[in-house]
Amino acid sequence: MREALKRHAIAGLVGALLGAFSPVVVFAKPPSPPPKREAPNYDGRKEETTPGDVALWVPRILVSPLYLGSEYVVRRPLGALVGWAEHSNLPKALYDLFTFGPDHSAGFAPIGFLDFGFNPSVGVYVFWNDAFAKGNDIRLHATTWGESWLAGVITDRIRLAEGRSVAFRFAGIKRPDLRFNGIGPDSRDGDRSRYGQDSLDGRVSFDMRLWRTSRVETWAGLKSNWFYDGNFGDDPGILRAVANGRYALPDGFERGYTAQYSGVHAAFDTRKPGTDDQSGLRVEFDAAQGSDLRRAVGGWVRYGGGVGAFLDLNDKGRVLSANVMTQFVDPLGREPVPFTELVTVGGDGPMRGFLPGRVLGRSAAVATLRYRWPIWIGLDGAMEASVGNVFDEHLKGLSAEKLRFSTAIGIETVGSPDSAFQLLAGLGTETFEQGARVDSFRLVIGTNRGF
Repeated sequence: MREALKRHAIAGLVGALLGAFSPVVVFAKPPSPPPKREAPNYDGRKEETTPGDVALWVPRILVSPLYLGSEYVVRRPLGALVGWAEHSNLPKALYDLFTFGPDHSAGFAPIGFLDFGFNPSVGVYVFWNDAFAKGNDIRLHATTWGESWLAGVITDRIRLAEGRSVAFRFAGIKRPDLRFNGIGPDSRDGDRSRYGQDSLDGRVSFDMRLWRTSRVETWAGLKSNWFYDGNFGDDPGILRAVANGRYALPDGFERGYTAQYSGVHAAFDTRKPGTDDQSGLRVEFDAAQGSDLRRAVGGWVRYGGGVGAFLDLNDKGRVLSANVMTQFVDPLGREPVPFTELVTVGGDGPMRGFLPGRVLGRSAAVATLRYRWPIWIGLDGAMEASVGNVFDEHLKGLSAEKLRFSTAIGIETVGSPDSAFQLLAGLGTETFEQGARVDSFRLVIGTNRGF
């Protein structure tokens, strides 16, 4: 009985305590939740809009059709192809197939090049790094399109101290399809003719890297050129065009020439290598001389330069640039300059909408606006618009009416220039005085670096 009373008393005491504190438990205000923590900026990127982001919308709108082409015709199909290739282990299989040695320091690859308006070519590219000795790299390009189109270039580059190298290069080229449209600012595409050329060229060069991406290259060599009547499609040979009175036979065609030559190219660039920011300034200058050894007198001097400004719009490789360049060639003595040594625009130089050799003169001036953007790993897109032309000596006759317009868009691999691939389409016009009608179309596919 006593134990039962004791248990009852304890239960009553606990009940009283719970009853006393129950209002506090039921009606107490719940604690406020802690303030929400701001998401950390893990990648370190700034979120605010920059002037470059705003400026980027202008070229985005202007080139949106081209962007759609590069995005859905090039990048996405290429991405799918790369993904499939990696999944099937194809890159490693090809790498093992075309490279040799314990460090894969040697190998080969098939190459081809098609520049519409000329004969195509197919061949092989061979490389051997650290050949015979560490720091000695050998490159070979060999291409053909039949017995009348043969070309081979071998380069032995020796890497010296950091940023310095010396290279020995020998080239032999035979082809029948080169173009000649006359000389001067008013040449027309309708006056085109074809000539053939056999050439041998041996040279040694020294390349030295300076501050940032600035560098200086010097070279000296010996070359021989022989010329003859050419052919391609329905185009007449140069001798028939001359006989029909289109123009005079160009200087140097009949006898050819053998020349000793030397030169220097200097580029001073404020951009830093290996950084995302590609804004800066670049100033270039080059000078070269040649002497015809087949004649007691005769020679020429070539010189020129350019200034370029580069603006990286968002520090992601989207670079807008503007460049102005001039080139001159003058005879040394009374003998004229051989026509293949004249200043030219087009081809791989400025105004890429024109075919190689399309425009020739004693001097040239060109202004170019260019936009370059990344498409894929190791692959960039580029588009450009240029205004300029060739002129008589020392820009004689330069005027707005004598200018031409050129535009081009393409993609190109980023890396070693020895085996770069390019896909390019471009247009070039007559002079503004002639009506600025499109008279040059260019489509390039493949690689011919080294020639």
